[in-house]
Amino acid sequence: MVDLTRRKLISSSVAAALGASVVGTASGEEVAESDTPGAPSVRGSLKRFSTTAFGAEVTGPFVFADGSLLYSLQHPSAENGDPFDRAAVGYFSGFNFEFDGSNDDFDEVSFPETRAEQGDVRSDSGDYEILFYGREPIGDSSSLLGVTQTPDGRNIVQRGSLPEPEREERPYFAGSQYGLSGSNPDCNQFVPTDEAGTEGYLFTNWENSPGCISRVPLGRDDDGEWSADLSEAMNVTNTAAFRDIGGTRINCYGDLSPWETMISAEENYAHPRVNLTHTVSDIVAADSGAGLVGGCQFWNRPNPTEIADAIGAYAEDGALESPFSPQGYWALSGVEFLAYYLGAEPRDQAEDSAENVTQPICDTYPNPYRYGYFVDVREPAAETPEPIKYWVMGRAAWEAPDIQKDKRTVYGCSDGDSKGIYKFVADRPIPSYQDTDDIAGTLYAPKITNDAANAEEVGERNSPANTPLEVEWIELGHATNGEVESWIAEYDDVTQTDYLEAHADIDWSENLDAAVREADLEIIENGNQNYITNEEIVEWAEQYEQNGPDGVDEELRKVPFLETRAAAKEIGASIEFNKAEGVDSADDAGPGDFVYFGISEFNDDLANETGDVQMDRVDGGVVYRAELESDYNVSTLEPVITGPDFTDSPEDANDALRNIDNVYAMRDGRVLCCEDGFGGPARSYPNDCLYVYEPDYLEERPGSSDESPNSSGESPSNSGESSGNSDDNPGRGPQCQTEEVESDDDSDE
Repeated sequence: MVDLTRRKLISSSVAAALGASVVGTASGEEVAESDTPGAPSVRGSLKRFSTTAFGAEVTGPFVFADGSLLYSLQHPSAENGDPFDRAAVGYFSGFNFEFDGSNDDFDEVSFPETRAEQGDVRSDSGDYEILFYGREPIGDSSSLLGVTQTPDGRNIVQRGSLPEPEREERPYFAGSQYGLSGSNPDCNQFVPTDEAGTEGYLFTNWENSPGCISRVPLGRDDDGEWSADLSEAMNVTNTAAFRDIGGTRINCYGDLSPWETMISAEENYAHPRVNLTHTVSDIVAADSGAGLVGGCQFWNRPNPTEIADAIGAYAEDGALESPFSPQGYWALSGVEFLAYYLGAEPRDQAEDSAENVTQPICDTYPNPYRYGYFVDVREPAAETPEPIKYWVMGRAAWEAPDIQKDKRTVYGCSDGDSKGIYKFVADRPIPSYQDTDDIAGTLYAPKITNDAANAEEVGERNSPANTPLEVEWIELGHATNGEVESWIAEYDDVTQTDYLEAHADIDWSENLDAAVREADLEIIENGNQNYITNEEIVEWAEQYEQNGPDGVDEELRKVPFLETRAAAKEIGASIEFNKAEGVDSADDAGPGDFVYFGISEFNDDLANETGDVQMDRVDGGVVYRAELESDYNVSTLEPVITGPDFTDSPEDANDALRNIDNVYAMRDGRVLCCEDGFGGPARSYPNDCLYVYEPDYLEERPGSSDESPNSSGESPSNSGESSGNSDDNPGRGPQCQTEEVESDDDSDE
């Protein structure tokens, strides 16, 4: 078992920090991609259901009760032409999945060869029909689908990214925005309002900053065709209830909770405190954050996305030894627009031109600790839904949550480089709390413990296609939702003025440029004093090591909930996953069933010479499955789909799953696998695809749909079947449900 103490980690990471001159430099050289055994491979089978339009990702799949399939067309290329030149959500007319155990309910579509095919949404088992486009007028004429507004009703749209025809006809703001408003539809979750599941509301995430969640009424007619009613649609984030919790940002994937509400995940890429594998202790030991400090430290800087250019200038004039890019700084785009959403005066908008000028926002500014959470849209059918954020579940760049049938256990994936997968366990079922402030539970971070995953331990690199990951969960802390929110509220009044006044002696009102420069350099050296300090994080970790998670001072209990990634790294958790982009389990999954985790790229800190995982590199990524134990814990991640090496030929890569994004486990055990690769090496075509994965245990089962899943109650480990993971002896799990079964938990994902 790997040493869990932090001193070994700190001693090695400090040495790495002192030897690093630019961000991304690790203690060992980057491992080149080679011909990795088992890349690509599948333990089971893959069938390509659809190829999406050029430029678009496949996001937000949802399967209705009748087997209809829907997904989002996220940021397609305008070169495609009508109808697939704009962001949209659509379904496959004339097609329904059949959950009878036959697994032959659709024909595989070929990959697109001509430019016309590449510009189309293609399937051989139904026609993709648009339900609605982003930025369509909804309700009254001032509201646009997927677009957030200021409190006085002005649409928050960045001029520079608007298509040319819209630039003169729509109001706009100058400055940076995370994606064009209304162009990035992602997660879709349908909440039915009738027993048949033919009427209800579709909740859609719009992956922008400020973030947006829309609610659109959908209905199915007698011919099985779906339609949307935009006259009754709304952007639920443009309500006082959402502004009261700070709004949202970068709403990515999500989940349908067991209590039938939309759970939206905030993919707050701007949360990194430190770069890649480095720790806050590295900064303290080096007496400087140069090359180490992450993007979150510049959250309240005037024009925060300009920090990388500023650092380059400071290196040129000798104030810094060398330039570097703070991890996640680019996701600070849209933070100032988020201030306008909350009601700030846009002082940085030039009166006589379409320019974003450097003037600090002094009145209202978003609190960074209010973003990077799971958002539960309660009362989904009410005139004004009620949102709550699960502050107690930790702060990250959440791609997706997966809430288990016990209504207590939640798994989450944090997207980006050197990130984590996390677990939260509530003290009792979440909907049982009458006051959501009282929701209490424990937050955990992962530790990969098996020697086979670590080249340093075994002397050679193993292939991720053939090597499971053994996980122990390290407790970070226990709290209530209300406690965490009260800690967050301590930072509600911090503005861009505080950035300057706390870190610069120069009077910013007399020489703003000089004050910004002085503040930047001070923060690079000693951290942003407006928020949790470096010293607090290190002190929390030292007390944690001495006394355990329950033995830290009261004022330090906030650290692992508000600075989750930094805290986990300080105590030696395995925060080295690269683009953990999907997690899901089937409807009504219980002990003996599987949770699927999608890792979009198996490279960087999973394949270099640092950390607990040091295996062969596979740029095409890996999909893992983990068997739910009796207490809904998972302890082994078994690879079941391995993507291609990007050195592979199209012959090997054209039909392989590449760069997994969303995973969606259907009720018969099959899994929808969405791609986010767009072009790149290996393939002969640039489009992303939607695949249907049929696990190996489904392929081997008798064809009868009457056979009950896991009827003996035995798991593979006690039923006499091997759970080994070699190519000759793939791991197996129990049969999954092949017919709909009513449950006391009312799960309906």
